[in-house]
Amino acid sequence: MKNIENLIQKATELQSNGLTTRQIADELNVSRDTVTWLLTRAKKDVSTPAPKDISVNWANIGKNAYRMRNVAKVLCDMVLETLEQTDDDVDLIVGIGLSGVPLASLVAEELGADFALFHAHYDASDDKNLKGGFSGNFSSVRGKKCVIVDDVITSGSTMMGVIKRLHEEDCKPVAIAVLVDKKGAEVISDVPVRPMVRIVRVD
Repeated sequence: MKNIENLIQKATELQSNGLTTRQIADELNVSRDTVTWLLTRAKKDVSTPAPKDISVNWANIGKNAYRMRNVAKVLCDMVLETLEQTDDDVDLIVGIGLSGVPLASLVAEELGADFALFHAHYDASDDKNLKGGFSGNFSSVRGKKCVIVDDVITSGSTMMGVIKRLHEEDCKPVAIAVLVDKKGAEVISDVPVRPMVRIVRVD
């Protein structure tokens, strides 16, 4: 129960700092329904049933550059295995901001590929349709073959939106590499998903 209380406290703090439900969900690596439930619990409304979700806290990896580098090497190994199976290659790594960026930059370095950054953004009034775009401070995505790197896939909606935006730029995603896949997807929008950990609910 202490972990739930910690999540409630973090969700409340993030909300008081002006973050939207979607942004809080991304920060805590939980679904938007879970954020709503946590904020409801903070107001002592215990009548709402808990959603079926799993919180992912990878801070023990994220706070240490040595650990991040080693995790990036594991992701690279999985990407290379996928590319061998599909007889494909890659010249670009796309990191989804914010949490996917540190891993993506390390994966790009390890694979000798260019690096691009996608700023994911949702409007508070419409948090189902992905906005945002590719940063002009990094490599262009146009006409390249890429691997998308992020920390956690929850519902897959952000990943589907990024893939759609890549296709609009004539960029071909050949793999998705993540720390944790909570959706349990083998593929998203015809792109193979390679997680370090895939969570499958049995209930």
